[in-house]
Amino acid sequence: MNTIRILPEKLASQIAAGEVIDRPSSVVRELMDNSIDAGADRIVVRIESGGKRLIKVSDNGIGMSKDDLLLCVERHATSKLKTAADLLNVKSLGFRGEALPSMAAVSRMQITSLPQGQLTGHRLRISGGKFLAIEETGAPAGTVVEVKDLFFNIPARRKFLRAARTETDHIVDVISRIAMPFPKITFRLEDGAKEIVHFPASAEILSRLSGLMGRQVGEAMVEGGERDDSLSMKIYAAPPDFARSRGDRLFAYVNGRNIRDRMITKAIMDGYGRRLMKGRYPQVVVFINIDPSEIDVNVHPAKQEIRFHNARTVFQAIVSAIEKMLARSSHPFPRQRSVGSEAVPVQRDISFSVFEPPAIYSSKTGERKHLARTEILEPAVVAAGPRVIGQLGNTYILCQVEDGLIVVDQHAAHERVVYENLKKSVAASRVELQALLLPHQLELSTKEKRVVLEKDESFRGFGIELDYFGGNTFLLRAVPALLKNVDWNSFISEFITELEEGAPDENALLDKGVTLMACHGAIRAGQSLSQEEMDRLIAELGKMDLPTHCPHGRPIFRHFTYYEMEKMFKRVV
Repeated sequence: MNTIRILPEKLASQIAAGEVIDRPSSVVRELMDNSIDAGADRIVVRIESGGKRLIKVSDNGIGMSKDDLLLCVERHATSKLKTAADLLNVKSLGFRGEALPSMAAVSRMQITSLPQGQLTGHRLRISGGKFLAIEETGAPAGTVVEVKDLFFNIPARRKFLRAARTETDHIVDVISRIAMPFPKITFRLEDGAKEIVHFPASAEILSRLSGLMGRQVGEAMVEGGERDDSLSMKIYAAPPDFARSRGDRLFAYVNGRNIRDRMITKAIMDGYGRRLMKGRYPQVVVFINIDPSEIDVNVHPAKQEIRFHNARTVFQAIVSAIEKMLARSSHPFPRQRSVGSEAVPVQRDISFSVFEPPAIYSSKTGERKHLARTEILEPAVVAAGPRVIGQLGNTYILCQVEDGLIVVDQHAAHERVVYENLKKSVAASRVELQALLLPHQLELSTKEKRVVLEKDESFRGFGIELDYFGGNTFLLRAVPALLKNVDWNSFISEFITELEEGAPDENALLDKGVTLMACHGAIRAGQSLSQEEMDRLIAELGKMDLPTHCPHGRPIFRHFTYYEMEKMFKRVV
């Protein structure tokens, strides 16, 4: 007796449907793709019970004739492809001809459509894959698809659907993702009679981004991109300060199709690099337009994964674009400027009597006003760059600048200075060494001993001289001169771990090693600094190109303008 048998058509259709439609949001995604392909500029989605009871998608696209309406629910029937060669040049969002028959197999479905320019439309009804009727009807131009009682005939699949609130959240996410690259299309989601989402049409992509990601994020986003013969790229990236604990705000689109691609995610993260703290993710939207022949979109049932013919080129383009954008948008630390004996007005309190301080900014225009109080001319100090005026909590350095106050995290600042100096010297093999008067004895584990003996050249390249003393004992004889007051036992243990884990290339290994050294060798929070030490650190920071974040991604300083402080104290409105 044969153990292999051909499945009944109905069961085969239900299995196939499970690959394409796994929850209500899948239905919404497929129907919205069809509406966009049909040229609609207005798409309305209506749901009930999280889409489990009803999903209704209405559009004003080109519509379908009676014959097309009958064909659209047949498996592998599509208007997007004609030959095998077309599969290598897919320009539409949908192309397989699987979505509508899959929905029809697992729901009670009704499609009403009227082609543009026609007077009479048609309505098709199907239940569980079984044809019920097709009839003439009046209808607005476009197409309306209603999917009721999803998985009514597959109880095993239906029981895995979540609560209505959860399924609605998934639908909102799908609509938001699809709406992003199509600002000229109006999208609306209704739950019963309640409007949940409304993205009005706009000529500006930033308006759509602000609606989806919040006005504050949208206004802060930096725009950039890359272009060559094979692809063009547009990127909108929020500054590192807007990073989140989840990566749910990393959006990638290829030819208008929302995809989830690890390579693109890694490229985005590499572009931000050390500007992000560990475990934080940026808010970024990447739009890639590429020759369809350079990608394969037919690799995932939900069409959310693609393959690039030249993935390395795309990866490098994203990294390069984001690095340039962030470098251009970063607010550098104010530099010291040479200033002569020219005097500038500096306001001084002549007495300690009660007085009404002058308004520094106009409450209406925000412009500086002439200071009416007595002014004394002093040699310019503020105009020369940041002037250290004190230390707060033995952790923050306070600096007066021309337009306000800068608060500097002393550990993050010094960590960045040490990092940059060490990286240059290690890369150039010119690390200045400091011999220890008394060698520091280290007791390592057997595993750590093996790593040190195998990686001896790497240690020396970083300016760390370790001599084997026998057993599991090593003597630390010399270290980089930039490192001071370091817990050598802790540092060497962590350094061994970094070398053992390795890195993709020499540059990555250099970065990991130098970052660790800078962290251990930097001034600590809670450490009291003299005026001279603070002045020297601020001067060093001012010499750097983009000292906005420490190597771990934490911000180094915060800038408070006079105007911001005036608003804080309600002196301006």
